[in-house]
Amino acid sequence: MIKIPEVYSAKKRIEKYIKRTPFEFSRILSDFTKGEVWLKLENYQITGSFKIRGAANSLLQLTPEQRIKGVVASSAGNHGIGLGVMGQSLGINVKIFLPKNTPETKISSLKRVGVELVVDGDEYIEAERKALKDSEQSGRVFVSPYNNKEVITGQATIGLEMLEEKPALDNVIVPVGGGGLISGIGSVWKQATDTKIIGIQSIASPVMFESIKAGKLIDIQLQESLAEGLHGGIEPGSITFDLCKECIDEYLIIKETSILEAMKFMFFKHHHILEGAGAVGVGALMEYPKKFMNKKVGVVLSGSNIDESLFRKLVD
Repeated sequence: MIKIPEVYSAKKRIEKYIKRTPFEFSRILSDFTKGEVWLKLENYQITGSFKIRGAANSLLQLTPEQRIKGVVASSAGNHGIGLGVMGQSLGINVKIFLPKNTPETKISSLKRVGVELVVDGDEYIEAERKALKDSEQSGRVFVSPYNNKEVITGQATIGLEMLEEKPALDNVIVPVGGGGLISGIGSVWKQATDTKIIGIQSIASPVMFESIKAGKLIDIQLQESLAEGLHGGIEPGSITFDLCKECIDEYLIIKETSILEAMKFMFFKHHHILEGAGAVGVGALMEYPKKFMNKKVGVVLSGSNIDESLFRKLVD
């Protein structure tokens, strides 16, 4: 696992570049589950997503030679935005490969932070392969959104903040895509407590869940998903595969309708705008409320970057 002293070092390294987000009690979700629900509001992060934590921790540790060459990455949007913001701050050129299903709001944000954009590939994993090839040809450092220890350690600072504020939780609920977020948060909590770590994936793209079940990384047929940030395959040899085996106690695979209901619920009842990937934890509470009865639960809301037109359509 990612060691807690490493996470404290990352926290000190990145603190002037990120926001320490609120960890708020939710009365309405607590009443709904008949438990105690706390929300870690990474949708309030300065880029609208937790991803800037890992981006900051990674870029701040590049050598001077690597900074001159620049970095390349694949992204569903938020990782690229985080790298772009940090690249601007540190004077590092950033090139991002995006799949074609990336929401327009994320593309617009990437253009604003001055990254070099390549939109190519129907799925995330295709964009990732092209970014890896570019790294080999150009000498740019490839910064994976999940298969990178420095990135995961940056994301782990979320778990550290949660633990500092609310150490007595029965469950911590975290979205799972490539596994970088839950690997970091889970590493902190599993070393410090006996809290149960629950990973959430959509039925449209349960790649990590199916891979762990199979004992190896596998490809599965993907469906369209509101949680496009969790959508797609996993890089062969990813360190998150073993980390997820260590850190995650249970997976909940939720319906796409649960993601939609969670987004609407959080907007109308809690006044939060969440992208699909950011809402899956609440979707799990809504689909499996009895599972969390009489439990103290921490839920990570990972991001808020969603197209305005799509959001209006969804909540109409």
